[in-house]
Amino acid sequence: MIRIPKEFARLTDDREGDAGRAWLVRLPGIVDDLLGRWGCVQDGPVVHGQVGVVVPVRRGDGTSAVLKVSFPHPGNVHEPDAFAVWGGRGAVRLLEQDDARFALLLERAGSGSLADLPDADEAMTAAGRLARRLAVPAPPGLPRLRERVGVWEGELRAADRRLGRPIPEDVLGAALATVRELAPDQPDTLVHGDLHAANVLRAEREPWLAIDPKGFVGDPAYDAFTLLRSRAADLFTAPDLGAALLRRLDVFAEAAELDRERTVRWAQLRCVQAAYWGRDHGDPEWLVGMYDHVAGLLITSIS
Repeated sequence: MIRIPKEFARLTDDREGDAGRAWLVRLPGIVDDLLGRWGCVQDGPVVHGQVGVVVPVRRGDGTSAVLKVSFPHPGNVHEPDAFAVWGGRGAVRLLEQDDARFALLLERAGSGSLADLPDADEAMTAAGRLARRLAVPAPPGLPRLRERVGVWEGELRAADRRLGRPIPEDVLGAALATVRELAPDQPDTLVHGDLHAANVLRAEREPWLAIDPKGFVGDPAYDAFTLLRSRAADLFTAPDLGAALLRRLDVFAEAAELDRERTVRWAQLRCVQAAYWGRDHGDPEWLVGMYDHVAGLLITSIS
């Protein structure tokens, strides 16, 4: 049986409570059953993300793969749907799935990711090119971002009142304008939904392959903020933070063949959303302050 990483057990316990603890008890048995059903043997130490474990395996024909088992959560429901649509084009291949157990057998990519690249322009260019390849027509049944418009506006206004109006009026106003003007007008395009640097892995079949998609449908510019956030640490060593932010968004937008202003506006909206969410969920003050600052800087470039 697999050994569940202690940090993963702690995260699951803290977030999910009794349901998480009960699932953790079942998890080794779930993994053993799936290994047997899919003809795999463990081929390395168990690693984990926030909501799932990943077990390197060797299949019966000798090829390598990974078994991913996630805690049952609505955010993971459409991950296999996205992989199925892409069919290995810009993302790891889906080999087997068990929807009831939130389990996937996936092609194994390399161990390095975009987070390892020291050059930010190179990382944003690679991410943009990958986002362009992943932006394919979406099938029916996947969650449309435009259907969230009314919810987003209500959430922003409610959070602003509840938290004592912590964000300047012009910064919140720019985010609300994006919700009203851009969010309803989105293409039926498959969007990764969580395209941060650590979710883009080095590979042999293609230079980079995406993992862990949410399977949203909408504007590919939606993912720009996630990339900014995942490489935020080195942004704050830049002599001009605003210029560095816009440079990264410009590089991503050009590589992804996206409209530059839409990309900036999506990033600003999502930054404001993150600032409120962080206050509600106990994010460190420095992180909330970063969201506030960046959201204000980005409105200066919105015409």
